[in-house]
Amino acid sequence: MIIMIHKPTGLFIGRFQPYHLGHHLVVKGMTKLCGKIIIGIGSSDKSKTSDNPYSAQERKEMIQRALQLDNIIPIFDVSFVELPDCGDDAKWTVQVLEKVGQVDQVWTGDEWTKRCFDGKVPIKDIKEVPGISGTEIRTMVKASGDWQEKVPAEIAVTMRELGLDRIKKL
Repeated sequence: MIIMIHKPTGLFIGRFQPYHLGHHLVVKGMTKLCGKIIIGIGSSDKSKTSDNPYSAQERKEMIQRALQLDNIIPIFDVSFVELPDCGDDAKWTVQVLEKVGQVDQVWTGDEWTKRCFDGKVPIKDIKEVPGISGTEIRTMVKASGDWQEKVPAEIAVTMRELGLDRIKKL
């Protein structure tokens, strides 16, 4: 007799402005524990601002390139969902769950996201990688600092292709 073990569907929500090594570690961890990974691109309706320099489509393409380079996309079931902002937390949570469908876990280290999904979907708590955040990376880009070591190599290439001036001028 063959016993099938159900691997959960995990949802990982982030703004990914830009996608960095901390995010990449989470997705790699999800590949070990999840049967399906849904990456929710938060604030998908925001772009070309200081906090959100990249469009949802640009972020999706960046993440896809990084995951393909590590052979995550061709091997694992990964999908992307755009999640626009909403002024009401409860309404936003309902909209997210409607868009993503059935999920067994929400992977997050963000306190706001935990509060939104508390009691609705089990939370898989993740820890922030010290010294790596999208805010810090954008600040380093603006200051012409050494930000490249904080993102997967393919993300650095893509950010340069899209133009670092975008971040510096916003």
